[in-house]
Amino acid sequence: MTAAAPSPRVLVVDDQELIRTGFRLILTARGIDVVGEAGDGAEAVRAATELRPEVVLMDIRMPVMDGLEATRRILELLPTCRVLMLTTFDLDRYVYAALRLGASGFLLKDVTADHLAGAVRLVGTGDALLAPSITRRLVERFATQDEARPAGPSAADPGGALAPLTPREREVLTLVGRGMSNAELAAALFLSEATVKTHVARIFAKLALRDRAQAVVVAYETGLVRPGQA
Repeated sequence: MTAAAPSPRVLVVDDQELIRTGFRLILTARGIDVVGEAGDGAEAVRAATELRPEVVLMDIRMPVMDGLEATRRILELLPTCRVLMLTTFDLDRYVYAALRLGASGFLLKDVTADHLAGAVRLVGTGDALLAPSITRRLVERFATQDEARPAGPSAADPGGALAPLTPREREVLTLVGRGMSNAELAAALFLSEATVKTHVARIFAKLALRDRAQAVVVAYETGLVRPGQA
């Protein structure tokens, strides 16, 4: 029997008290410790600094300070913290911007109770919450339009942001960008999963990526993966 995933300390951030209360009740009923709540981004930054949660459930649109700025500040202050964005619309430019900032994934606000708890436990282990089909659609819609994306050489970024990667690491990043799991990568490249994990870890270290969510964004923005590719 496999051990249950650990229960991270969670901060719930949303400007609607009813949503905060509902999420807190759902999580605590499933043994997850909700250490605090916040009603806007500024409160969230203060609470995160004081309470040091491992996971933050972060609404995007809030008064005083929005969820994007709050996410940026929290991840600067607490680099090991994981942020899950809360949204009502999956193909949302703000969600895409949050992934670029380092958010580990996003949840629709109508998420089921079990999915919510499972997502919080997953990102609490250090993984990214990636639903490949939704994430790819999200990135495809905005990656090539985003005026804020880093400028760099074309033709899959030769000499640009991907310069530190070996040819094999570029190949691995391309497949990560297409939404492949480590097992799928291993099968496609005829490698062991352990070797794939080593390549992925080195890619993250060289490009200063937090997790696979950011890796998908980078793969599209640098041209390794283009809209429409599967």
